[in-house]
Amino acid sequence: MEINTMAIDATFWVAVSFILFFGGLIYLKIPQKVNEILNKLILDIKKEIDESEKLRTEAKTLLENAQNKLNTAQSVRDEILEQAKKDSDKLVIELNDKFHKASEIKKNLTENKISQMKEMAIKEIKDTSIRIAMDSVKKIITTSVDKTKLDRLFQKNLDETKEELKKINS
Repeated sequence: MEINTMAIDATFWVAVSFILFFGGLIYLKIPQKVNEILNKLILDIKKEIDESEKLRTEAKTLLENAQNKLNTAQSVRDEILEQAKKDSDKLVIELNDKFHKASEIKKNLTENKISQMKEMAIKEIKDTSIRIAMDSVKKIITTSVDKTKLDRLFQKNLDETKEELKKINS
């Protein structure tokens, strides 16, 4: 029987030590502490999840704002480009009009100068003709001895005048 008591004694002591171990754990409040630590870890994880969800929402909002700003910037860019195109077309038309007006003014000025030069040339021709005629008359008067001589001289001076006028006109 001694073997049996020993077996009981060993089992008994294992059971006693098991009960004492769990009793010590309960006495030292280890399960509560483990439970508190686990609850704290669970709360920390929940806070991190909530914070990450909040950050994700903020990031989504920032992305939407940035996309809206980009779309607005693109539409403003398109408007600016369109306005610049209209302005450049308008400027080209204005410059073209100014060029044609300036050309027309220069043409008119040139035509006026040509007219003035033509009038001056005609006046000069007339003045020369008058001078030649006066010289002819002087010659006629100074040489007017007889009528046939006078007629020949007149005809000669008339021919010279015609020749001079032809030279001036050509």
